[in-house]
Amino acid sequence: MLFDLPSHDTLYAALLARDPAYDGRAYVCVSSTGVFCRLTCPARKPKSENCTFFASIGECIEAGYRACKRCHPMAPAAESDPAIAALLSALDERPDIRWSERHVAQMGFDLSTVRRSFKRQFGMTFLEMARQRRLREGFEALSSGEKVIDAQHSASFESPSAFRAAFARLLGCAPADLHQGGLLCADWITSPLGDLIAVSSASHLHLLEFVERKALPRELSRLRDFAKGDLGLGRYAPTDQVEAELRMFFAGKSAKFHTPLAFHGTPFTKDVWHALCDIPAGETRTYSELAQAMGRPAATRAVARANAANQIALLVPCHRVLGADGALTGYGGGLWRKQKLIEIERQYTKGLAHDSS
Repeated sequence: MLFDLPSHDTLYAALLARDPAYDGRAYVCVSSTGVFCRLTCPARKPKSENCTFFASIGECIEAGYRACKRCHPMAPAAESDPAIAALLSALDERPDIRWSERHVAQMGFDLSTVRRSFKRQFGMTFLEMARQRRLREGFEALSSGEKVIDAQHSASFESPSAFRAAFARLLGCAPADLHQGGLLCADWITSPLGDLIAVSSASHLHLLEFVERKALPRELSRLRDFAKGDLGLGRYAPTDQVEAELRMFFAGKSAKFHTPLAFHGTPFTKDVWHALCDIPAGETRTYSELAQAMGRPAATRAVARANAANQIALLVPCHRVLGADGALTGYGGGLWRKQKLIEIERQYTKGLAHDSS
């Protein structure tokens, strides 16, 4: 896992040296290319600020990166399971197929066995992997200015209705409803914990959510209403800023975020979000402790509801709030992400303790 790995600088030095000691034990995700590699990859070395390191292939895939075609980091996993090898090869060779269980069965594989194998190796099923790739390619095609029909073909959807339905499930609207530019602009950001949608105006970040969050379509619909329908594709400076700050955060270099935020909620809800921002990285609070810190000790349940309504992940750190017994509870991005974020942030408190010793 990320927090068990050596420091970013140590791993980057190993990448430059192509140190075989880390082969199979660490992988590098390169934000400038969107691929992940072995540390022994012979390709031209990326800049340090474009690198994020992980201990497993699954984490790289969950973060939205594609396997490098020079060092083939997925080869060992594929070699250990013929079904995985065949399906990954077919996914690369036939990007035009909208993969379904029928296709997997026609290749002669048992569906439940394949599902278990992919979940064990990568944390997602083969069909989830194929669907995520299609949607991302469609989103990127629309963002680059392609027509809906061209984006549909880029995403390998056989029919316009299927593309519209998949897009609507993700973003809460049809692809044609999203034009280029607008008062608010939505764009795709990759992170070590998965892909996110960022929505910004020219001056503020209004939303940052993991793409599979169930509340995302509803949140985008509210922002579309706020903008009187003027929600489009593209990015403003706040999206660039938060992407750079997230890169620093996951590289272990800084837990401070300075991107200006726009909050959409009641005065009480906004007060809760401001209180969340006051919790230092590496520390946690219970809902009751947060309510007491706000001077509202009887409002624990209201604080929990406001916490759940947060639509700016990571920067408004609702992941730092635990249940009364210290258990992980209620995180829209998934409890596994909440656990990883808490683990990641421990490196910052350890760094502070080291600096003061």
